[in-house]
Amino acid sequence: MDANKKAMLRNIRQALVVTLVLLLLCGFVFPVLLSGLSGLLFPHQAGGSLVTANGKAVGAKLVGQEFTEAYFMKGRPSAYHYNTYYTDEQGSRFYNDGSEFAGLGSGSNNYAPSNPALTQRVEADIEAFLAENPGVAREDIPADLMTASGSGLDPHISPAAAQVQLPAIAEASGLSPERLAQIVADNTEEKLLGVFGEETVNVLGVNLDIALAMGLISETEK
Repeated sequence: MDANKKAMLRNIRQALVVTLVLLLLCGFVFPVLLSGLSGLLFPHQAGGSLVTANGKAVGAKLVGQEFTEAYFMKGRPSAYHYNTYYTDEQGSRFYNDGSEFAGLGSGSNNYAPSNPALTQRVEADIEAFLAENPGVAREDIPADLMTASGSGLDPHISPAAAQVQLPAIAEASGLSPERLAQIVADNTEEKLLGVFGEETVNVLGVNLDIALAMGLISETEK
């Protein structure tokens, strides 16, 4: 065998060995090590940050949900309705507004400001919000209650968006405004290190505490 063929075979062998070693390290050792460490050091987060009610998982802290009951706080609009759907007698799936379920997904419609569909959607949401919150003026609706997040699964709203809903929730739930204000405060996440980001309110956490205060559930773990 001449020198050129030997060199070619040697290069091929080296390439195969490097590929197999990197595949083993990056495709098996690193993921297993990372998963093991995260499960050991951060078991709750590694398990999906699940939230339970009466011992049953009802959601995840970092994924929003769509709430339709008047005594629950509402989150931001979602093009996917937070993947919340119901099944009819024929087995067909529909979002809570009656539109056909498009399958599990995330993201937004990504409408341009000039798109009439965006104006139509926002106007419909404003009218629905004003109907549910008759004491609120149109100009007092916080912007995040009418704008969707990039993922369509954002579990947080601003403190202002939470506060503006409290009068209607108090009337529907029978809970005092003071009790509801404390629930919101208990589920408000401060700025990171007091500097980065903004204060946010976890809607799922608020609604679980509302359900607990109303006696709809007996215990919750967040």
